[in-house]
Amino acid sequence: MPHSTSTAATPMKPFSRSLQRDLNAAVDDDDGKQHSADDGDGKQNTERGLRRPSRLFYLALLYTVFWALVFYHHFSTSSQQSGSAEVAAPTVLQLKPSAFFSAYRFFRRDPCAGRYVYTYDLPPRFNADLVRQCNRVSISSHVCKDVSHDGFGPPITGGGEGGSLPERGAYDTDQFMLSIIFHARMRRYECLTADPAAAAVVYIPFYAGLDAAMHLDNKDLAARDALSRDLMDWLAQRPEWRAMGGRDHLLVSGRGTWDFLRSPDSTGWGNTLMTYDLAIRNATFLSTDASPRHGNDFAVPFPSHFHPSSDAEVTDWQDRMRRLDRAWLWCFAGWPRAHGVGMGPERAQIIEQCGKSSRCSLLGKLNNYVPMRLLESAKFCMQPRGDGYTRKSTFDSILAGCIPVFFHPVSAYLQYTWHLPRDYRTYSVFIPHGDVVGRNVSIEEVLRRIPSEKVAQMRERVIQLIPTVMYRHPAAKGLTFKDAFDVALDRVLHRVAKRRRAAAEGREYVDSVDGRDSWKYDRMLEDGQNKIGPHEFDQYLVMHATKD
Repeated sequence: MPHSTSTAATPMKPFSRSLQRDLNAAVDDDDGKQHSADDGDGKQNTERGLRRPSRLFYLALLYTVFWALVFYHHFSTSSQQSGSAEVAAPTVLQLKPSAFFSAYRFFRRDPCAGRYVYTYDLPPRFNADLVRQCNRVSISSHVCKDVSHDGFGPPITGGGEGGSLPERGAYDTDQFMLSIIFHARMRRYECLTADPAAAAVVYIPFYAGLDAAMHLDNKDLAARDALSRDLMDWLAQRPEWRAMGGRDHLLVSGRGTWDFLRSPDSTGWGNTLMTYDLAIRNATFLSTDASPRHGNDFAVPFPSHFHPSSDAEVTDWQDRMRRLDRAWLWCFAGWPRAHGVGMGPERAQIIEQCGKSSRCSLLGKLNNYVPMRLLESAKFCMQPRGDGYTRKSTFDSILAGCIPVFFHPVSAYLQYTWHLPRDYRTYSVFIPHGDVVGRNVSIEEVLRRIPSEKVAQMRERVIQLIPTVMYRHPAAKGLTFKDAFDVALDRVLHRVAKRRRAAAEGREYVDSVDGRDSWKYDRMLEDGQNKIGPHEFDQYLVMHATKD
């Protein structure tokens, strides 16, 4: 039955008269005729065309959609919360304040976008059991003490011996506890996610350094390699690993790379964590002493003794280092090594020259046996190579506001490229190893020629670096500075992001190579160069390959 046209429907009250006029114009004119852009024969009707809705129409539409989203979110959340009830209560329109905040979050940018980290829940044999079995480490009787307090070791109260440390936040921290320290920070990281698909980086909380320390003197190679191989077999079964072949994974070794580079068919030093399955080379390794000839390991600072919980603790310490009266021009906080072994000749020359100088101090000289107190009393601190090319004392000297003096670029400049300035002249002094050992150059004369204004500038730069090379307390909140953990994780996120973009474009992103130019990929390409070329440190890397 056709509808009656004799009675017109009562018009709705318009929410905007301007908008209502626009709608009427698009439908009827004064004589009731409907108009369109064309007449029946396809010709343009020039008498009156269809008017476009005004801006107010679009504003009203956006307004309606916004509130529709608010109500949808509110009621869908309410339904989910009451879904377990056998009989649902009648729906009552009650808009809670949470609906407004939910709508705000809907439009707000996610502060963790591109920064989410997924942490594997590893079986305890890869971390927690290693801590519980700390007494198995035969090379030290103090490891069970060292693993306490999330790897910081026992607290040091009252500023320590000689008052050389802060009153608060000081710990007796061992240099090999970084894997535990890093894990403690990651557990409290603000952008953790339980969804691996949403993660920018996947973190492997394996205490590789602690495992290595338990077997360094074990002649049974199978036992030495067992847990590392177990880890690789475990990872190979994980869909998170297979998604990018490990290219988005992060592992913190807690020791130097050299402890994990033994060839599977060799009986030499260390284990085969980084060589047993070459797929592990896709991951990013953080170590305290990286290899300049491998492309997937990056050096991060050794943990020192200060782990602050507030900005004020850091600035107070920096101000204290600025005010110190430094009685010595230079010093060396270290002991001799066998003259014909490794770094022995370098140390021997430093100790000999310092012992003859009235402007240099050593451990034991004038009964000074407190390393931090010694570092705080000098303007320049000698940093020869240690067990490897790097030393924990480098970061102790920065904490002490003492300008480090290096004798090989691999000791710092090619290592800590994420944490130390690219222009090494702004915060340190470089005296080539060969000048001291082969040509008997006077260290003191080199230092005395530096103008006092330049020394003051360098010391200030060192003091400014203090927050960047320390590891704050994991429970600290509200700090504004970035510590060594923050800097390292930012760079790992940046590295993986470039890999992801390349994968999305169907190509492999080459960000590292192995070989003599490996170290240049991080140092030179990040400086904006388009290709690898000659560098001032090339001559020392040739010496490293042929003599050391």
